[in-house]
Amino acid sequence: QVQLVESGGGLVQAGGSLRLSCAASGRTFSRYATGWFRQAPGKEREFVAGISRSGDDTVYADSVKGRFTISRDGAKNTVYLQMNSLKPEDTAVYYCAANPSREYATRTLYYPYWGQGTQVTVSS
Repeated sequence: QVQLVESGGGLVQAGGSLRLSCAASGRTFSRYATGWFRQAPGKEREFVAGISRSGDDTVYADSVKGRFTISRDGAKNTVYLQMNSLKPEDTAVYYCAANPSREYATRTLYYPYWGQGTQVTVSS
């Protein structure tokens, strides 16, 4: 089992940047494909970005391609989400999630492990 803790959220103006971190404890994080999801008020949780166990492959939602970058640091057991050119519509609670078996999964049902979330608010 793995425990996940997100950090790095906050309030930023449109056009600004934030970097989210997802720190893992328990089992070695490199055994898990990892994804970032977000949930805005009144909306379903949606996939944002995913990274393979090795870190060599990534996948992004169309809405964030070219603006967000997911990466992982095996030595630190941490996955990051660099968010640039932020827009008000990026406002949401951002969650990190891990799954031990399916690479490039974009659906929440494939992720058994979740963090508590971190709030990102982008003002116009």
